[in-house]
Amino acid sequence: MSLKKLETLKSWSVLKWVVVVLSLARLVQCQDTSQIDNPAVPSYVTELFYKRLSNVTTGLYQDLGERFSYCVKDPKGDWDKAFNFTSNLDFVANCIQKTGDISQRICTAAEMKFYFNSFFEASKGAVYLKPNMNCNLTSWVSGCEPGWACSAGQQLVDLDNSQNIPARTQDCQTCCEGFFCPQGLTCMIPCPLGSYCPLATLNQSTGICEPYNYRQSPGKNITCGGANIWADVGSSKEIFCSAGSYCPTTIHENSCSNGHYCRTGSTSEKRCFKLTSCNPNTANQNMHAYGVMLMAALSTLLLIIYNCFDQVLTTRERRLAKSREAAVRKVRETAKARQRWQTAKDAAKKQARGLQDHLSRTFSRKKSNQHMEKIKILDQAQYETDDDLYPHSHSISLNETLPPPVSSNRKKKESGDLMQKIHEIEHGHDNHENLDVELRDVRRKGHASKGKHISTQSQIFNYAYAQLEKEKAQQQENKDLTFSGVISMATNTEVRKRPLIEVSFKDLTLTLKAKERHLLRCVTGKITPGRITAVMGPSGAGKTTFLSALAGKATACKRTGLILINGKNESIHSYKKIIGFVPQDDIVHGNLTVEENLWFNAKCRLSADLAKADRVLVVERVIDSLGLQTVRDSLVGTVEKRGISGGQRKRVNVGLEMVMEPSLLFLDEPTSGLDSASSQLLLRALRREALEGVNICMVVHQPSYSLFRMFDDLVLLAKGGLTVYLGSVKKVEEYFAGIGINVPERVNPPDHLIDILEGIVAPSVGSNVNYKELPVRWMLHNGYPVPPDMQQDSAGLIMSPIGLYPANETNPDIDVMGDNSFAGELWQDVRNNVELHRDKIRLNFLKKKDLSNRRTPGVFRQFRYFLGRVCKQRLREAKLQAVDYLILLLAGACLGSVTNISDDNLGAAGYTYTIIAVSLLCKIAALRTFSLDKLQYWRESASGMKSLAYFLAKDMIDHFNTAIKPVVYLSMFYFFTNPRSSFTDNYTVLLCLVYCVTGIAYALAIFFEPGSAQLWSVLLPVVLTLVATRNTDSLVLKNISNLCYPKWALQAFVIATAERYQGVWLITRCGGLLKSGYDLHDWNLCLGILILMGVVSRIIAFSGMLIFRKK
Repeated sequence: MSLKKLETLKSWSVLKWVVVVLSLARLVQCQDTSQIDNPAVPSYVTELFYKRLSNVTTGLYQDLGERFSYCVKDPKGDWDKAFNFTSNLDFVANCIQKTGDISQRICTAAEMKFYFNSFFEASKGAVYLKPNMNCNLTSWVSGCEPGWACSAGQQLVDLDNSQNIPARTQDCQTCCEGFFCPQGLTCMIPCPLGSYCPLATLNQSTGICEPYNYRQSPGKNITCGGANIWADVGSSKEIFCSAGSYCPTTIHENSCSNGHYCRTGSTSEKRCFKLTSCNPNTANQNMHAYGVMLMAALSTLLLIIYNCFDQVLTTRERRLAKSREAAVRKVRETAKARQRWQTAKDAAKKQARGLQDHLSRTFSRKKSNQHMEKIKILDQAQYETDDDLYPHSHSISLNETLPPPVSSNRKKKESGDLMQKIHEIEHGHDNHENLDVELRDVRRKGHASKGKHISTQSQIFNYAYAQLEKEKAQQQENKDLTFSGVISMATNTEVRKRPLIEVSFKDLTLTLKAKERHLLRCVTGKITPGRITAVMGPSGAGKTTFLSALAGKATACKRTGLILINGKNESIHSYKKIIGFVPQDDIVHGNLTVEENLWFNAKCRLSADLAKADRVLVVERVIDSLGLQTVRDSLVGTVEKRGISGGQRKRVNVGLEMVMEPSLLFLDEPTSGLDSASSQLLLRALRREALEGVNICMVVHQPSYSLFRMFDDLVLLAKGGLTVYLGSVKKVEEYFAGIGINVPERVNPPDHLIDILEGIVAPSVGSNVNYKELPVRWMLHNGYPVPPDMQQDSAGLIMSPIGLYPANETNPDIDVMGDNSFAGELWQDVRNNVELHRDKIRLNFLKKKDLSNRRTPGVFRQFRYFLGRVCKQRLREAKLQAVDYLILLLAGACLGSVTNISDDNLGAAGYTYTIIAVSLLCKIAALRTFSLDKLQYWRESASGMKSLAYFLAKDMIDHFNTAIKPVVYLSMFYFFTNPRSSFTDNYTVLLCLVYCVTGIAYALAIFFEPGSAQLWSVLLPVVLTLVATRNTDSLVLKNISNLCYPKWALQAFVIATAERYQGVWLITRCGGLLKSGYDLHDWNLCLGILILMGVVSRIIAFSGMLIFRKK
C-alpha cells in the first residue's frame, strides 16, 4: 500500500472517531474534548461514555429508591457492586466498535425504570413487558425480539430522562456482549457484575438460543442475539456466572483454580480455608473439619469448666471438713483434759480430807481446828473458783483407799507435800487455758457478742463445737437439778429465749365451701410456748386441717371462730418469718447434700444480722441433735438416684425448719415412717427447742408409750373435727377414767383411745359411754355450748343452760343445703371453684405488717444464695446437660446433611427446619428448670423466701445454656451447609431465639403439669412456624403471624443471608424479600422482638409463679 493511501486511511479512522465523539457531544455535554487527536481516543471515549452511563444508573436508583428501599441497605455500595465496571471496560469498547452509535442504543432512565417496574406490576408467570410506543400490537420491529436492540437514529436521546421513552426503531442489531436486551424493549441495559452475557448461538436441534432459553419469533429473518433478561435466579439463571467459575467481567468466564471455590454469580475466586478440601471448579469448600474442631474445642472447654468448678467445690468441702474435724478433735481434747483435771482435783481433795481426819486424831484439838479451818477456807475458795471456770463439767468421783498410819515427822512431811500438790493441781488450769479460750470469752462477753469477732473458718468451727460441748454438759447437769440449780438456770442470761408466740382459738370451725361439710368444728383451747403439743385422732378427724388452720394455710374453706396470737386478734402471717411448718411429705432438694440443704435455709431465713459463727453454730447444733453427722456430706437423693435413708430424709425435712430458729413450729406427722429410736431422737431435739421457748404443735399417729410421755399437751380429735380432749398429757387418763373409760393394762393409751374413736373398741364395760358422745361430754365438761344438731347425742346427759343453743336459734356454723336443681348445683360448683382460686390468689399476695422483729436477707443476698445453690445443682446434672448437647449436635448434623441453603429462597427452607428443631429441643430442656422442683419452691416461698431471687437465679444459670447451645448446633449445621451468611450472624439469631423459647418454656413449666408442658413444647414450634410461613392476604392471619416468634427468627436468618447476595443477585434478593414481605433494615428489629418476647414470657412465667403457687 502506498504511503499516500496509508495516510488517507489513517485520516479516515481519526475522522470516524471524531464523528463518534461529536455524536456523543450532547451525551457528555461539557466534558473536555481537547484530546480527541490523541491515539488513546477510543479508551477516552469509553471512559466518558461509562461515566455518563454511571450517572444514568445512579439517577435511576434515586427514582426507584423508595420501591427498592426494603432490599437495599447501602444504595451506593450495592449499586457499585452491581454496575461498577471501572476495572475493565472492554465490553463497552467492543460495543462502540460494533455499533458505532452506542449512545443511541442504550436504554434511557425511563426505559430502565419501565423494565424494573415490571417486576412489581407483572402478574405471576408473565413473560413480556407491557406494550410501549416502540413495541406494541401495531409496531413490532426486530429490536423488540429478545437479545436485539435498535438505534434512535438522528434523534437526540437524553439518557437522564426518566419520564418519556424515546422512539427507537432504526438499524436493529443483536445485543452487544455484556448487555442484555429484554423482549418488548428496543434498547440495551448493561449486565450486572457476576453475570456472563456472551452472544447466543442457535442450537439447530432444539431451536433455542444458547446459553439462553429464548427462541426467535417464527417468520422473522433474524439470528440469535445477546442476553435477553436479568431477573431472579429462578427466571434468569442462564446469565449468572455458573458455580465453579468466576466472571471478572460480564464477557469473560474463568474456571475456579485448585485451592479456591467459586459460588454462583462470583466475580472472583475465593481462597479456601486451611484444612479444607477445594478441587478445581468447586462451588463450596468442605468445612467439616472446622465443625469437628469447634465441637472438640467446645467439649474441652465444657469439661474444663465443669471439672474446675466441681474440683473447686470438692476442694472447698474437703477443707471445711478438715477444719471441722480439727475443731472436733480440739474440743474433745479439751473435754478430756478438763475431765482429767476434775478427776485429779477430786482425788486430791479426797486425799486431803482423809489426811485431815487422820491428823486430827494426832495433833492437839486447837491446832487441828486451826488447820481444818484453813483447809476448809482453801477448799471453799478453790471450789468456787473451779465452779466459775468450769460450771458445766462432769463430776467424776474415784474410790481411793486411805494411806496407812505413819510417824508424826513423816506425817508432817507428807502433809506439806500434799498441800503443795493440791496448790499445784488447783493452779494447774493455767496449763489448759489455751484449750478453752473461746468458751470463757463467750461467757464473759455474753451471747450478744458471740461470733462477731471470729473470722477464720477454724475459729468458727472451734467456737461452734465448744458451744455444743458446753450445751451438752449443761443438759447433763439439768437432769438432776436442786432447787438452787433451777434458780441458777432460770436466771442464767446465757440461755437464749426466742420471741414467745401463744396461739389461742375459740369455737374454731372450718367448713368446706363446695360441699358445706365441716372439716373442723367448735375447737377451743390454746397451744403455749415452751411446750410440745401432740394432735392425735383417727383418720378423717381433721388433724392436718387443724394444723393448717392455725398456720393460716387453709384454703377453700369458710372459717368461723377466733384465733388470737399472744391474746391479740392478729394475723398469723405477720409472724411468718419466725414460724416453721414441716409438711407431711419430705420436700427437700435431692441433688444437694444434707448440710447444703440445711445451710441454705439457715442463710435465707435466719436474721441477716446474725454472725457467720452463730449461723454455723445453729446448723451444727441441728445436725448434731438430729443425728445427721454421718450423712452430712451425702446427697439426699431422688426417686431415680438413691441417697440417704427414709428416716434420715424425714429428719432433714424437720431440720430445714429447725435451722431458722422458729418461735412457733408446726409439724405434720414428722414421726411417720420412723422407727422408735429415730422418733425419740427427733423428740429429744424438739424438746431442746421447747426449752428455748418454742411453741411446738405436731400431728402424730399412734405413738409408742415412751414417745407419748414426751409430749406436754394433747389435742385429741374425733371424726368431723370435734374435740374429745385438749389439755395436759399427764391428765388424759384421769379425764377419761372420770367418764368411765379406763385404759387396760399393757395397752398403749393413745392406741386405745384412737381405737375407741374409730369405733373398733368399745368403751369400758358398764360405763354406758358411747364414743359418739365423747365430743359432747368434753363440751359439757368445759361448759362450752353444744350445737343443736349434736344435742341428740347428749340425750340423758346432764346439761347446763349455757351448754345449749337457744331453742329459737340455730347453730351459725350449720348451713343446711336445700334441694337444688342440676343447674343450680352446677352454678354453685362453678362459683365455689372461682372463690377457691380467688382465695388462693388473695393468700399468695397477702401483705401483712411484719411483727416478727427479724430482718432476713433481702432480694440481692438471697439471689446470691440461690445462684450458688442452682450452680451446684447444675454441676451435679452435668450428664443431663451433656445429653442435651449431644442431641443438639446430632440434630445439627442431620439437618445440615439433608438441608440445602437454596439460593432461590435465600435459604429460608433450611432455616425453617432449624427454627423448629432448636425451639423444640431447647424448650424441652428448659422445662426442667421449674417443673422439677415446684414443691420445693412452694415450700420455700411459703416460708418467706423471695420468689424474685429464686426466679432470677434460675434464669441466670440458664443463660449459660442459652450461650452454649447455639454454638453446639451451628458447629454441625453451619459447617455442613456452608451458607452465605456469617457464623456470627447465625449465632446472634440463634442466641436470641434460644433466649425467647427458654422464656416460653418457663411459662409452660409453671402453668402446666410436666406431661402437658412437654406436649405443648412439641406442638408450639411446629404450629407457630406453619402459621408464620403461610402466605395469606388475610389481615387476621397476618396479625396472628406477627405474634409468632418463628416469623421473626426466620426473617432475621433470611435478612442475614440476603445481605450477602450482591451484584447479579440484586434482583434475586429483592424478589425473595418482596415475596416474603421482609425488609433488609429490620434485622435489629427482629432480634429486638425475639428478646422482647423472651422478656415478656419471663414476666408472664414469674407472674404465674406468684399467682398459682400453692401453700
